[in-house]
This record gives sequence, structure tokens and C-alpha cells, in this order.
Amino acid sequence: MQKKRKLVLIGNGMAGVRTVEEILARGGADQFEITIFGDEPYGNYNRILLSEVLNGSQDPSEIFLNPLAWYRENGIQLHAGVRARAIHRHARQVTGEHGVVAPYDNLIIATGSSPYIPPIQGLRLEGGREKPGVFVFRSLDDCHKIAQYARGKRSAAVIGGGLLGLEAARGLQNFGLDVHVVHISGHLMGQQLDATAGGILRTTLEQLGVTVHLNRSTKEVLGEDRVTGLRFADGEALACDLVVISAGIRPNVEIALRAGLTVERGIVVDNHMRSPDDPRIYAVGECCQHRGQVYGLVAPLWEQGKVLADHITKRNEKASYAGSKVSTKLKVMGIQLASMGITEPADDRDEIVQFLEPKKGTYKKLIIRDGRLLGGILLGDVSKAAYLMQAFDKSTPLPEERLSLLFDLGAPSPQATIEEMPQGMQVCNCNGVTKEGVVACVRAGKRTLRTVMDATRAGMGCGACKQLVSEVVAWACGGAAEQDPAASYYVPSVPLSKPELVQAIRERGLRSVSAVFRELAGGSEDPGSKPGLASLLRTVWHHDYDDERDARFINDRVHANIQKDGTFSVIPQIAGGVTSAAQLRRIADVVDRYRVPLVKLTGGQRIDLLGVKKEDLPAVWRDLDMPSGFAYGKSYRTCKSCVGSDFCRYGLGDSIALALKIEERFQGMDTPAKLKLATAGCPRNCSEAMVKDVGAVAVEGGKWEIYVGGAAGAHVRKGDVLCVVETHEDALRLMGRFIQYYRENARYLERTYGFVERVGIQKIRAVVVDDSEGIAARLDEEMRKTVEAYRDPWREANSPRTANQFRSVLPVVQ
Repeated sequence: MQKKRKLVLIGNGMAGVRTVEEILARGGADQFEITIFGDEPYGNYNRILLSEVLNGSQDPSEIFLNPLAWYRENGIQLHAGVRARAIHRHARQVTGEHGVVAPYDNLIIATGSSPYIPPIQGLRLEGGREKPGVFVFRSLDDCHKIAQYARGKRSAAVIGGGLLGLEAARGLQNFGLDVHVVHISGHLMGQQLDATAGGILRTTLEQLGVTVHLNRSTKEVLGEDRVTGLRFADGEALACDLVVISAGIRPNVEIALRAGLTVERGIVVDNHMRSPDDPRIYAVGECCQHRGQVYGLVAPLWEQGKVLADHITKRNEKASYAGSKVSTKLKVMGIQLASMGITEPADDRDEIVQFLEPKKGTYKKLIIRDGRLLGGILLGDVSKAAYLMQAFDKSTPLPEERLSLLFDLGAPSPQATIEEMPQGMQVCNCNGVTKEGVVACVRAGKRTLRTVMDATRAGMGCGACKQLVSEVVAWACGGAAEQDPAASYYVPSVPLSKPELVQAIRERGLRSVSAVFRELAGGSEDPGSKPGLASLLRTVWHHDYDDERDARFINDRVHANIQKDGTFSVIPQIAGGVTSAAQLRRIADVVDRYRVPLVKLTGGQRIDLLGVKKEDLPAVWRDLDMPSGFAYGKSYRTCKSCVGSDFCRYGLGDSIALALKIEERFQGMDTPAKLKLATAGCPRNCSEAMVKDVGAVAVEGGKWEIYVGGAAGAHVRKGDVLCVVETHEDALRLMGRFIQYYRENARYLERTYGFVERVGIQKIRAVVVDDSEGIAARLDEEMRKTVEAYRDPWREANSPRTANQFRSVLPVVQ
């Protein structure tokens, strides 16, 4: 029996262990005794998911790719928590901490990279100890330290606007912090985006509550014994309680340098991933440099690992790595993004195909040369990503109809695209899962998206590829994929449909979001599920529930709409569009007193004060002395009205009076998505009542047509007639009954136009108007309780619910 060679791997990260997996798949267990050195005391885990751990949506145990048992099962000696110190090439040994010595016949260096720490003053205390409140974001331990320190703090700053920096910002929001991203360049994610896409991304992030500071060079971390803020090169300061540095990475090459290997930016390797200085030594991953290129995305690292495994096992000694065409599809704070190749034209022959819709956060840009795709950016809408990434990777000729590359006009249908996709093409870059791997999983009997994801980990990285994975599963099942039960869950983290969830909440008396997580989700909290649960609890319990403010989005915490510069929009209630000289004077005085930069008349017949500072909000509300207009919430917002019958010569009904009654009845009511209402005094529909969520239109005979499910935004839909009523009281009752039915049965964030189309107007009419299910009286009673539970949230101007509810930044401690 042939004696096994000794294979040592330095580095227990994603690239190195994935390479070992490839070696084992090629019969490597019969050829090698494998020893691994790892700095951390764990098995191999997915660093891409660290932001999910930080924000609490995933438990650390869920991101492990290879738990400790895997090493034992495969006969691998793992020195967990033991740093390799030196490579002794002549003795063919690796020495590590605690006197550990491992001889080798072949050595793989996969030491990865470390965070780059810019030359910033004040990072350490006198004596060299790290200043409390300064962190990097690279490991599980970093997550634990940040999470422990962040509790009870008010604000955080992330230095670095790249992918990791934005993911760190996303995680920090979970702790209820005001989060700032400080970036030295003119736009975010410069590696993947151009200036236009970076600008759109900034706007979208600020709508999510993250304040972005561009073109800011951080000079100093302030604070004598802990972090109190940052000072920039221009002299300005930003107060904060903690700082996360995510300003890039540097390959870990020190151990290779000391061993006399050629190192430039990374450890230089040839096309077999070997060092040119020593044929026994290989390198793979972020620490290595191939043809002058260092890669930081996982897809190239998987390609490198396969070539290395082919060569070292002699499965295919001619296997050669020729470099990678870099493309990625991912999510940045929940925003879909695909990027490939270059971001700007580099030749006079380069053709640009571009589409821009900034209000929707959508941007598409392709760079084409000689009929082939050289680069592309898809932000917001990545429906064409699979087709374009395949065309980019294979350099296939593109159709002459360029518009079809961005929209479904002439490009292959999704089914054709999946069918033509090569078996070896990766559908999940984060975990290196190919089409072939998904198909094999389906053939092994797993026929739902969830079971395939659990088995292959496809779609469980950043989540951007989930739709593509779903399409491949459906294609592999011949269109007969089984329904994933999770598709019916009201929120992702609680395995119950909305009716089941409401029943469980009532039966168990769950009155807080944390109680729901504790009782119904195994104690695991999901930040993305919190706003939906908070809204549902308010619907179920009215005012008698535990209002945990960290479960709310920033808009709902301060009762104003955050803008891209970090200021807020304040819209007081102007019921039915009817105001008075006294109200207008108060608004004008507030504008002058607080130097409001923009005053705007809204489409809902109200006045919007834009640019109000967070700390000024309580005083603005006190001085306005008007009810909230709820322009910021997932709630009833406004009722638009025409002049009606008192003045208009065409008026058939008093639309103003009805609008005022509607405003008083439904103001501030929580709903699954925003509700916009309108009343029209005649079918000329000047107030657009027929395209509102709920509308009332006066018709001949003093009657009112009630419309539901209308829309006039990105989706345009004329509402369906629910019924015809004779009085304002009947209109209010039927409108309220429909709204309550919608509140109880709609999915979270499902607008009425989607709800009406999904359920069907015939069914809704039967339940709401004809009482086919015998629940009309209960719906009316629930609506009555909700109306009586109304409290104007602007009363919190006098008694804030939390200490930092209306504080933008902390004072700088000198």
C-alpha cells in the first residue's frame, strides 16, 4: 500500500477548506494525511454572512460550512486556534504556536486577508492598548465584540463605504443606533459601481436610515478613554459611541515572505497555483496573486481551488488557472445588485447601454465592445442578471436589439436561459453552487426551494441569487416543484401563516415582538421581521400592547420621514385638504423659526416641511400644534378631496364633509401597507378617487360608489366597485369594514391593489358587503376598537419614549 503524503494547509477559511473539499472529492483521502492550522477556535464558516450574525438574523451556528465534526469524519488533524508561525522549507515543516510542528510533503497557504487600518490618530490609548469602541469587522469574534459593546449606545460610525462597510452598517442598525457611513471617495462601492449607481445607492440607504458622508477623510478618533467621535481632515467632527473600520483588506503574506517566497501584492503563483520558488508549495484565495491580480470575491477562489485540487491529486495535471472574469450578484442591505467587469468605458469602440430611474432606485448600465459584454451594473432590478452574467462569462455575441438586454423584449425567456445555462455555471457565488449541483440535489429527491437551499447552501449567502436558484429548481423539477411552506409565512422567521400567527398571538396573549420571537420562533430574533410583527400586534391588541421601539423603522420611531441627507420631512394633518389662515400662519412661523429649507405642496393636499433636523422635531410639533399627517408610516395617510357640492357646479355630493369624517375616523391606523383615500363629488373624479386604495365617488341620486384596490403610482389600476351606498355613515361603515378585512388578511407590505387582485373582488364583496362568512359585525367592532385606541404620536414631543429618540448625534467630548 502506497504511503500517504503529508499535506498541510495554513488557513482554515473559506478558500482553503473549499480546496480541501475538492481534494477529498478527487480521492485525496487515500493520498494525503491532512493537517490544518486555523487562527480561530472554530470550524470553517461563511464570512459573507457575518452581517447576518451581527444583525441577529442568523445564529453563529447557522453560518458554519464545516463544523468540527466534519474534520474528524474526514480524518483531518485540525489545530483550531493555533496560528502558524513559520515555514521551514528545507526541513519541510510548519511550526505553530504552543510548540506545534507539522511536517509536509505538500503545503497550501490560504491565509486570506486582514482589514486595512488607515493611519488615523487616536486608535489606541496611551500605552498602546486598543481604545474601547474601535473595531474591525472580519471575524465571528469581531461580531461578538461589536454586539456586546453596542448595547445601550446611541450612534455608530463605519469608516469605509465598500461592501463590507455597508454590511457592517446594516448589522449595527439592529441595535437601534444612529448609523453613519464615512467614505473617503465620491461614491459608495467604487469597486462594483460607477458614480451614478453609487449616488442612487446612497439615496436608497439614507431612506433606510443610514447617514452617508462622502469625500471625508478621517483624521482622528476622539475620546480619551473610549470613543466619543471622529474628526475629519477638514476639521469637522462627528459624535459617535463606536467606530467600525472597514476600509479595505490586505493579503496576509508575512509567513510567505519570511519563508523566502516571491511576494508582490500577494503570494505569487503560476497557473497551477504553485509558488515559482518551490514546487511543493501552493497558495489559494485572497492571499495569492495570479498574473498580477488579487481576487476578493469567492467565485474566483472556488475556481482556483478546483485547479489546485486537480493538480495536486494528479487527477488532471494539465489543469490550468487562466484568471477569472469577475462578476457578482449580491444584496447590499437588502438592495439587489449585480456587477460584472469594468464600470466605465475604456476604449473608443465601447458602447454604453443605460437606463436610469432614480426614484425607484433602479439603474442598469452595460458596456459593450465588438458585440460582446465587457461590463455591467444592475441596481434595484436584477431580473436580467443570469442571462447577462452568462453572456459576460462566455463572451457570447449579444443581440443587435440592445434594449432587449435590459428588458424582456427580445432576450431569451427565463426558461430558455436556464435550459441553455452550462451545467458548471455557478448559480450561487457565495457558496459556489453550480446549476449541476442544484439539479443533482433535485434528482436526489429534494423538490422544494427550501430543501435544496438547506442541502446545497445555495441562496443562503447574501441571498441575491435566491430567485435564480428557485428558477433552476423549478426547471429541474420539470415545472412541478413542490410548494415551499415558508412561502405562506407572514414574516420569514415565524413559521406560521397570518391567520395562524394571529390565533397564536391571541391564545398565548403575546403582546410584544420579543414575546412572539420567544414563543413562536425558538427565541431567535429576526430584525427584518420586527416591523411587520409590530404592526400586526397593534392591529390585534390596539393600544394594549408592549411598544418595543427597536422593532420599529426609524420613521416610526420619530414619527417623521427620513430624507437622504439625514434630515426629516414633517407633514401635519390638513384634513381633506381644507385648512385655515391660523394653520397657515403657524406653518409659516415654523418654517421661519427652524429655517426649513423646502416647503412643498403634496399630492395628498397637504404641506410638507422638508429638511427638519431630528433634534428640532419635538419643538416643531409643539409649535405647529396640529395632528400628525402620518406620511411616514405603513398606515392610513390621507384623504384627498375635490371641492364637492357646495361650490362646484358639477358636484353631486359633499365630498369635503365625507373626507373630513374619513380623516377623523381612520387617522393613524396601522395597516399592512400605506393607505391613500379620496372622495370625489362627481364621476369627473378630480380628486382621483377611482385610483386610490379606497375611494368614494358621488353619483346621481345622492349615492356614493365605493372603490377599492386602485393605484396610480408605479402600478396603475382603476379600483373595483365594492358597493353603492346612500349616506356618509354607510360609506364610513363599508370603507372601515373593507379596511379591517384588508388589515386582517393582507400580507405585510401588500398594497390593496395586490390584495384585491389576489383575493378577488367577488370574494371581498361577498364577505364585506353581503356578510357571507358572518364576520361583518366582528369586523365593525374591531374597527371601532381601533378608532378608539388612536393617540396622536406627536404627543411624544413632550415626553420622548427613549432617551435618544430625537438626538441626531452626541456632543463631542473635548
